[in-house]
Amino acid sequence: MTTEETALTSREELNTELKALLRRAYTNGVDVEGGWNCRNGADHPDWDVIVTEVRKNEGSE
Repeated sequence: MTTEETALTSREELNTELKALLRRAYTNGVDVEGGWNCRNGADHPDWDVIVTEVRKNEGSE
């Protein structure tokens, strides 16, 4: 993470940030498949995040 945060204002921007985060983790040997509880204190909702590897389609990026 950097000290500068990017304001996310759309689902597309969120997807771009998540993709970049997962790629960096994978490239650095982190097993990104699994589930995480994201506890955020009283001011923000908590989330349960699940990442599952899927099979690529022939025309995928």
